Amino acid sequence: MSEQSIETRCVQAGYTPGNGEPRQVPIVQSTTFKYDTSDAMGRLFDLEDSGYFYTRLQNPTNDRVAAKIASLEGGTAAMLTSSGQAANFFAVFNICEAGGHVVASSAIYGGTFNLLAHTLGKMGIECTFVDPNCTPDELDAAFRPNTKCVFGETIANPALAVLDIEKFAAAAHAHGVPLIVDNTFPTPINCRPIEWGADIVTHSTTKYMDGHGACVGGAIVDSGKFDWMANAERFPGLTTPDESYHGIVYAEKFGQAGAYITKATSQLMRDFGSIQGPQNAFYLNLGLESLHVRVPQHCKNARAVAEFLSTSDKVASVRYPDLPGDPYHRLAEKYLPNGSCGVVSFEVAGGREAAERFMAGLHVFAIETHVADARSCCLHPASSTHRQMTNEELVAAGISPAMVRMSCGIEGTDDLVADVEQALARV
Repeated sequence: MSEQSIETRCVQAGYTPGNGEPRQVPIVQSTTFKYDTSDAMGRLFDLEDSGYFYTRLQNPTNDRVAAKIASLEGGTAAMLTSSGQAANFFAVFNICEAGGHVVASSAIYGGTFNLLAHTLGKMGIECTFVDPNCTPDELDAAFRPNTKCVFGETIANPALAVLDIEKFAAAAHAHGVPLIVDNTFPTPINCRPIEWGADIVTHSTTKYMDGHGACVGGAIVDSGKFDWMANAERFPGLTTPDESYHGIVYAEKFGQAGAYITKATSQLMRDFGSIQGPQNAFYLNLGLESLHVRVPQHCKNARAVAEFLSTSDKVASVRYPDLPGDPYHRLAEKYLPNGSCGVVSFEVAGGREAAERFMAGLHVFAIETHVADARSCCLHPASSTHRQMTNEELVAAGISPAMVRMSCGIEGTDDLVADVEQALARV
């Protein structure tokens, strides 16, 4: 049978019930698992057998949902984490230890920027940020002998800059390192970065994948395409013996398809414990089943709102990649031909105070520290999600004090446009 459509995989991938088994993914709400002998359990601890012994590392519910996400992204293996932040931390730290260096696009979510710029710095990992619109030569100049990976977001939150995935992938691979792409905003419905050269994909599943504001979570997907052994000297954690697991060499024992996720599970999840609860994984799976239905409506609504905003004299500028006049429209046509996402960023004429009056006048859109939900919401990034950034860092990330981020849900299109119109009338 040929590969099933992404629509079918949203609904059925990851779990196939047997005769008389539950149709829905079972919730294995247990911390522990019973074995008949110590030897049987010991073989799990030695990574000689596959199975479950403690939910801090792995859980059957989580693994089935992770398998679905891997299928959607076109990867070979995946793991769930407790949040999108945990996913991005694990994705980088799995291959970049103290003394390492990361190259990252400057146009990324504020929390991720802080993680790379400050928190990882305390762990001995440096990061060089580059403009997503940099030339190949400028990008090449950012690399160092100790660079371990490149990081970017398919669609930056909230600047809505579209990453030139092929450009960043080419630079990463020329220097023998993988490209990690956060694909939260487009989801695999609108873009699959692995098809464009990305090696590792992350998600805040809190956003569109859940889609209902029900559970916080994250995911990491490995493409299985990066050759760790060909670049062995850069990645000793994968290519040399792990003494905490009796000298296992992950890249040798589990190959390209499984080494990265196995190490992330057996080392990082073991030691940091940022597992997603099986109940949350169950909720996440419910969201995934309708992802292919919801995403087009999000995009339809966002485009209508963006088009209306672009005609208003009370709006200074609008950022939405699907609009022909947007600076990232060309890249969106290439990487996101079916639509980008449900998020629109814009500046209200009159600055920060005018933006605050606009937001206070909304009825359908709620002011929330959230995005990518079935219900429409908005926030002021400079005073919330990106509050920790300096003015210079805000500018580098494409964020102004007057910027409003609107996340268009799946309500009626006309209702959302009407809400924006009446709120602008108050400005």
